[in-house]
Amino acid sequence: MAEMTFLDLPSEIQQLIVSCVAKISFQDLYRLRSTCKSMRALADTPDVYSSFDLYKYPWWTGLRNTLLRRCYDVGNPSTLYIKGVEYFYALQRHEEGLALMKRAADAGYERALYTYAMTRKLYWDDEEYFARFTREAVGTIGWLVRMDDVPWVPVVNEGFLTKKFMFMSTDRPLFYNCPCAPTLNVDWDLWHIEFAKTDDMCNRCFWIKEVGLFLRDFPCATTFSPFDSWQ
Repeated sequence: MAEMTFLDLPSEIQQLIVSCVAKISFQDLYRLRSTCKSMRALADTPDVYSSFDLYKYPWWTGLRNTLLRRCYDVGNPSTLYIKGVEYFYALQRHEEGLALMKRAADAGYERALYTYAMTRKLYWDDEEYFARFTREAVGTIGWLVRMDDVPWVPVVNEGFLTKKFMFMSTDRPLFYNCPCAPTLNVDWDLWHIEFAKTDDMCNRCFWIKEVGLFLRDFPCATTFSPFDSWQ
């Protein structure tokens, strides 16, 4: 029986495989592109550009602006999310930024889903998107969003700071005064809010804690520098 090669597979299967490679590893995609002209053509399609996760992109390799344009044009969720955060939090273009974050969230991009949920809660007291998370999932995704080492460039954002101060004066006291679980470490600011109660806290306190962590650690008082040259 003759051996079947990758190029013998149906074109739809070839494209699906290359898109999966693009989603997981830029390095593997580059290796694949370098094998032959057919692979290079498969790697240069809208499906592939929409599959990229820009948080995994090795920015030092160059071709930054071209990649961002292509990804944004095909509705890449990670690009929509990054641009949405920049518009909403750094540039104060709330309507555009929120719409971009929602598109990314509704496409299933977890970082966008978390940030969109936190943003809706902070600015409109809307908790609709909280229902899309389990406690375990939101803890994992929230940590990724807040701790990812990406090329953020700090700027001053008075609107975000105002929301933080409002939270500390209204919501945070509810957390510490609620009798749902023992208070282990009452602190005057947000730095130790994640250690202040046991895990069996009520649902309201759980989400107050998560919003507090978002306010404390999320780098949203910033702008994402890769977009600067092609806005």
